[in-house]
Amino acid sequence: MSVQLEPSADYVVAAKDKPAATTKSGFYIPESAQEKPQAATIVAVGKNVKSYKPGDKILYKSYGANEFKLDGEEYLIVKEEDILARIK
Repeated sequence: MSVQLEPSADYVVAAKDKPAATTKSGFYIPESAQEKPQAATIVAVGKNVKSYKPGDKILYKSYGANEFKLDGEEYLIVKEEDILARIK
């Protein structure tokens, strides 16, 4: 995945994870009942970001992210200090 954005300073650009559309047993979950994930995968980092790199999967503060669409994909811009954890 290649994003044509270069975040400034200590910001990262991340691709939002898609909510599960079915349960593990195969039942369909309507969109209105799907949980809104607070997980994303980093696709670009600003020059002052020290702890994260593209490809890292993260959890972020829901109110700390700015959401936008680019070429039909949903992304967010998150300040490094608003990233809560790296998912391993």
